[in-house]
Amino acid sequence: MQGIDEWKERIRKLFNKIEISVSPYDTAWVAMVPSPYSSHLPCFPSCIDWLVDNQLIDGSWGPNHNGHVLIKEALSSTLACVLALKQWGIGQEHVNKGLQFIESNITSAIDENLSSPIGFEIIFPHMIRSGEELGLNVPISPKFLDVMVSKRELELKSYFPCLQFPFLRCLSEGRSSYLAFISEGINRSSNDWKLVMKHQRKNGSLFNSPSTTAAAFMHLKDTGCLNYLRSVTEKFGSSVPVAYPLDIYVRLSMVDHLIRLGIERHFAEEIRSVLDETYRYWLLNDEQIFHDIATRSIAFRLLRLNGYIVSSDRLTLVSIEDDFIFLEHHPKTIDDALELYKALQYTQENHHLWSSEFLKEKLSSCMINNNGLDNYITHSMVDDALKFPFHVDVGRMANRRNIEKYMVNHSMLLKASYSSSNIGNEDFLKVAVEDFNTCQYIYREELEKLKRWTLQYKLDKLKFARHRTEYHYFSAAVAFPSPDLSHARISWAKSAVLATMFDDFYDVGGSEEELKNLTQLVEKYYFSFFILFSVLHNTVNDIGSNAFEFQGRSVTSHIIELWLDFLNSMLQEAIWRRSKSVPTMDDYISNSFVSFALGAIVLPALHFVGPKLSDEAVHSCEMQTLYKLMSTCGRLLNDIKGFERESKEGKLNAVSLYMAERNGEATEEEAIENLMGIVLQQRREILGLVLQQEEGDLIPRAIKEVFWKMVQVLHIFYAKDDGFTSNAMVNAVNSIIYQPISLPQIK
Repeated sequence: MQGIDEWKERIRKLFNKIEISVSPYDTAWVAMVPSPYSSHLPCFPSCIDWLVDNQLIDGSWGPNHNGHVLIKEALSSTLACVLALKQWGIGQEHVNKGLQFIESNITSAIDENLSSPIGFEIIFPHMIRSGEELGLNVPISPKFLDVMVSKRELELKSYFPCLQFPFLRCLSEGRSSYLAFISEGINRSSNDWKLVMKHQRKNGSLFNSPSTTAAAFMHLKDTGCLNYLRSVTEKFGSSVPVAYPLDIYVRLSMVDHLIRLGIERHFAEEIRSVLDETYRYWLLNDEQIFHDIATRSIAFRLLRLNGYIVSSDRLTLVSIEDDFIFLEHHPKTIDDALELYKALQYTQENHHLWSSEFLKEKLSSCMINNNGLDNYITHSMVDDALKFPFHVDVGRMANRRNIEKYMVNHSMLLKASYSSSNIGNEDFLKVAVEDFNTCQYIYREELEKLKRWTLQYKLDKLKFARHRTEYHYFSAAVAFPSPDLSHARISWAKSAVLATMFDDFYDVGGSEEELKNLTQLVEKYYFSFFILFSVLHNTVNDIGSNAFEFQGRSVTSHIIELWLDFLNSMLQEAIWRRSKSVPTMDDYISNSFVSFALGAIVLPALHFVGPKLSDEAVHSCEMQTLYKLMSTCGRLLNDIKGFERESKEGKLNAVSLYMAERNGEATEEEAIENLMGIVLQQRREILGLVLQQEEGDLIPRAIKEVFWKMVQVLHIFYAKDDGFTSNAMVNAVNSIIYQPISLPQIK
């Protein structure tokens, strides 16, 4: 415990300190900037000193390029550093060693299997030409240089078929921005530079990029550019990062990582502070959020998920197609697309559907072609986003996957790579592993108590019933992962066990007379014999008694009502089945969303979530709507996945009823497609009700979120088949309850 407390304290301190790694490439460009008072003197001599003091033993500047993963960045950074030293006539020995490194590794410059910094194919050959103008003899054969130059021209023509230098007016916004971002790699006229300067930000920078801003100042002597460069060196000293400021993006990424690892509750105060600050920036239309797609997308997703009112219209301010023209080639734009794709899933507006589908198609294409996917935007990150969309990415299952794939030394690649201990941090991983295993221990203890409860009431003796106690508890643990929600988990799991027993009793275990008698006994609330009567009586009393402690009022009568509704709906289905009656689709859905049993399972558990629920809220139209939407989703998913089995058993099913109502003209595939459309629509309606929290709402947001979590659980259970009936959930149950996580080897 002392260890985890120390780790958490170090994490808390990171909220007040943003750490970004040094970029030799950008430091070199800042070092090239001449003094505004004399073109023969450097404006930032300390940056030149840093270059002299930080050359690696192999002659390069830049990242550790073992295995050649980052060799192109090392080439680009080394050439920029050599140019800076040559410009000021300093460090000839360092220049020579740098040139030797470039000569030894130059073949990597045209290797398409290696990671490329943004604009590398355009900037690197241009820097070689710039070196020749300085009298620098870059040791590259003319033939090889011609190959790179030809590749550069093809790159420009490929992306910008309408490009007619020196003017950029024919370009779309996305393409124009890209060319402006890599300005240090393009010869420009004075008119061209004026067009580039339309991208200047309030802080004086171009794209918050020291290298781009330095290049702009060298051509235009713009005061805003110089003030920005001075502010960066004042903050970071003799070396600069690849981008500044990144504070909002880094803090939001930090929050996102803590949430994905399942440890956000330990830092609730710090996270709320970050989100409050982000919301203020959002309302002020601050460029730190809106001039970067990834930042804008993460901000929207986290703000909306945490109850802030933000418009999704701010999510896509320019053409999606233009912004992601470079998607398959540059990791940064893959990251942008990935974050925007995740954010768009939390919108309710139909006009965003096309953008979401476009991004999904592009990301899928990246997976197939494996273009641009490397250690920065890993194959796994894109794969997970496509395999686990928001409606199945839930609870401890998602946490475990994220813990096992967490990269402590995670880097991002712009024109140079950068990392931040605020995002990739060993303490995050340690706390997450410890927390996961602690929660898992609690889950195992609760499950053992639940099993003893089933033995106490001899539920294991009921031969007609399916015994899936672990599955029931698993769904409760997924919906209520926090350790302090034990009562909610137990209420949920016990109710689910009983609902399954009653479901099987009404299906196969009892005669019609017994079913009617059972329902009458519940109506009188008098249980004197049979196992089911006794256990239901005691369980409802226990749940009601515990709920009284949380709510300060009796809710037992409401729980009885829920069970009565469930049993009456089961009785109706039994009558239909035994009389071979075929109800209309509307009658079936009106009854079957109740017989799906989530009312008796989920609604009593709401009393243990935390916020008090008034009787008015419990019986409100919104509560009924949430319950009906959730249950209908579950019923339709169950019927779709169980259609083949239930058809053989002669059970009513939405798929068969849909086809029957169309006189056999609808195929099974058409019926399933239509019903899945209903699931999608109702899922969106639930999410809308959860996210659109308003002051004075009867139902607290924490309560609404339970309905959404249940929908996520349902999609897990019915991902491939009827997971409840089959053994498909065994691995999922084991991963959450029985298999602890070992601290992964730090990558």
